[in-house]
Amino acid sequence: MAEQKRDDMPDEDLSTLDELAAEEPHEDELVAADELHQLRAERDDMRERFMRALADAENARKRGERDRREAEKYGGSKLARDMLPVYDNLARALEAADEATRAEKKALIEGIELTMKELLNVFSKHGIEIVQPAVGDKFDPQLHQAMYEAPVPDTKAGDIIQVSQVGFMIHDRLLRPAQVGVSSTPAS
Repeated sequence: MAEQKRDDMPDEDLSTLDELAAEEPHEDELVAADELHQLRAERDDMRERFMRALADAENARKRGERDRREAEKYGGSKLARDMLPVYDNLARALEAADEATRAEKKALIEGIELTMKELLNVFSKHGIEIVQPAVGDKFDPQLHQAMYEAPVPDTKAGDIIQVSQVGFMIHDRLLRPAQVGVSSTPAS
């Protein structure tokens, strides 16, 4: 019916009616536009929150996986550190045995050697390696702990002059640094 009335109107009145319709949106249109704007803003907010939650979940999964791998790889570090004195004592026992003792107490020495070999096999199985510098090697503060410095002829400053105690690593982490003496002889 409104279409019919519009068709009956003169062209001047129609252009005026169109201008009025363009200038003054109806109240229903304003409410609908406002609701649409609010819904779009809410949608965008929800999308952003969802993406953040998804990213947080992915980060938590990756962190959990990394922590699990580290626990698997380095979880035995405390026990390994506690076993190092056992190695030290077995090594001292073997060093203390001279040829006469070795001949006299052959079974005892053999038992200590087998125990040491088994301990080293267990260490190897769990990624524990000995850090055993040699006299003349260069001091590395990442692997060695300098117990003292002394001037020694025919050496360079920073050369290892004595190994007091071997060190150990578990995979790529240092369990205990090797304790060494270091030359302080200045370069000539």
